[in-house]
Amino acid sequence: MISFEIPETIEKTVTMIEAVATEMMRPQARYYDEHEHEIPWEYINFMHEALQSADGGVSMAPEGPKDEDEPMLGKPSIGYQGLAHYVEMLSWGDAGLYLCTPRGGLGAAAVSAAGTPEQKAKFLKRFNGDKAVFSAMAITEPHAGSDTAAIKTTAVQDGDEWVLNGEKIFVTGGHKSLVDTPGFVIVWATIDPDAGRKGIRSFVVEAGTPGCTVTKLEKKLGIRCSDTATIVMQDCRVPFENMLGTVEQKKTSEGYKGVLRTFEVTRPLVGASALGIARAALEFLVEKLAEGGFEIRYGLPRNRMTNLEAEVIDLEAMLRSAWLLTLRAVWMVDNKVPINAEASMSKIKAGDAVVKITQKAIELLGPMGYSREHLLEKWFRDAKINDLYEGTGQINRLIVARRILGYSRHELS
Repeated sequence: MISFEIPETIEKTVTMIEAVATEMMRPQARYYDEHEHEIPWEYINFMHEALQSADGGVSMAPEGPKDEDEPMLGKPSIGYQGLAHYVEMLSWGDAGLYLCTPRGGLGAAAVSAAGTPEQKAKFLKRFNGDKAVFSAMAITEPHAGSDTAAIKTTAVQDGDEWVLNGEKIFVTGGHKSLVDTPGFVIVWATIDPDAGRKGIRSFVVEAGTPGCTVTKLEKKLGIRCSDTATIVMQDCRVPFENMLGTVEQKKTSEGYKGVLRTFEVTRPLVGASALGIARAALEFLVEKLAEGGFEIRYGLPRNRMTNLEAEVIDLEAMLRSAWLLTLRAVWMVDNKVPINAEASMSKIKAGDAVVKITQKAIELLGPMGYSREHLLEKWFRDAKINDLYEGTGQINRLIVARRILGYSRHELS
């Protein structure tokens, strides 16, 4: 049964994160929004040291899904439930700065999901070093967004190496992973262009690898503190063992499927990030209404409420229902319950909620909401990305529909 009480260990950590969000993230949010691509080293180094001192108690790099048949030993984990609370609070502070938190990223999650014990030991241990490290995942190409079967980046075996050629765009954290820190990027490439998805494999490309170059940084609507990069690979050579998965998986599409399942555990965390932004906007709205002498009267029948009261209460209901769905998803991950549909549901719901809540908050506050004097207009700009990355709202709706109706991707696309 899901408990609605926050475990004490999580609550204590959330309280500490709230202090960071209030004292460090909020005051710097506007600066880094206006100075896109300037790296917030003060925040990065502070968080790296804080996470190091936590001695493994707090990790921003989620582990991938374990074997569903693996027996539960002792009490169920609360790792993902904790991570959802941490991400929500960090995004309440500032979503762009949250994305600059070290020891995390899709790349680390992919290695944890599909890597062998040797690969995990090699690539994940660097997060515990003296320097902050980032990781990223490179999937999207200029001609291939959500359709992974259309990926044209190639990987050709040459002796004990793979040679990668291709271009990847919209790589979140790509510059920090390859240029600013000794991190890595997980690159999706095909070993057989005629095989479609069955030919896709994932490769670890480490920072400093010859032939892998960051060629562009996007100028964006929101989350400007976080870099979004274009990466070009030209005769980029990586060791044979840098293809994720076991020897057997490398011969089939199982390694690719393992990395794909990474999204089942990271999509609810995108939802948590979205809801941190939404909560910030809603709290700001209620605060400014109160300063203007307007107090919301709870407990009244709807026909006795003012329109403004009804609108605010609807926004609160939207936020809470999306948060409960997100908590349900991460609870399922911690309890090793299959989560394919619920992961997409939580991201859909949260992505819709954050866009609607931030937009309505601006509408209700009028010029105050539109002014750059406050962060609300920034939160509105930061909101939309949550409906786009790690699978657009449309793609996630397809996933949910297929699971509910029992259709394959060939039958419903």
